Amino acid sequence: MRQKADLAAIRRRMVAEQIQGRGIKDLRILRAMEEIPRHLFVPLTKPRATYCDGPLPIGQGQTISQPYITAYMTELLQVKPSDRVLEIGTGSGYQAALLSFLCAEVYSIEIIASHHVRARKIMERLQYTNVHLRLGDGCEGWPEEAPFDGIIVTAAAKGQTPTTLLEQLSDDGRLVIPIGQSLYDQQLVVYTRQKDQLTAREDLAVRFVPLVQGD
Repeated sequence: MRQKADLAAIRRRMVAEQIQGRGIKDLRILRAMEEIPRHLFVPLTKPRATYCDGPLPIGQGQTISQPYITAYMTELLQVKPSDRVLEIGTGSGYQAALLSFLCAEVYSIEIIASHHVRARKIMERLQYTNVHLRLGDGCEGWPEEAPFDGIIVTAAAKGQTPTTLLEQLSDDGRLVIPIGQSLYDQQLVVYTRQKDQLTAREDLAVRFVPLVQGD
């Protein structure tokens, strides 16, 4: 019980200093990040260290993003409680868990089998029943559940945004994706669809692992 209380206090400090302190204003995001036990999603790090201000390895060359970046990208999505959101790159499962607090349904795709299996076990343990996981190539999206009100990609596309994902975006929907040829030239790009028109704008400079695609 003492460790649980200590970790809850560390989470509150993380949110106050790293998230709210850097300008994230959405109270739902702040409350969700205080609630979600981030340490359960990071298998290779001691619990207290998982609340540090930076990305952490989760195995297979993949990482869990810096808490601030997770919050920032989520705020860019402008998620509403009735929304259905698609995540490309389940990874640790933390981003999907955060979205589960904010919207009606979360659909998340992971191409690495070990990450998919581990994330599924965590979701079941924490009873996040509105999170749906799939093992597969995220660049194909989830066509039978499309369109989505929001799509978030948690790895960097080297070239153009996959056309399939843009096609699965609903009217007034938003897609947030890091794009860049190398680790040091990536930008978050925010797409917005209004009827048949897509607009795109560049946002924050970021560093993400490359988006893994199927053969």
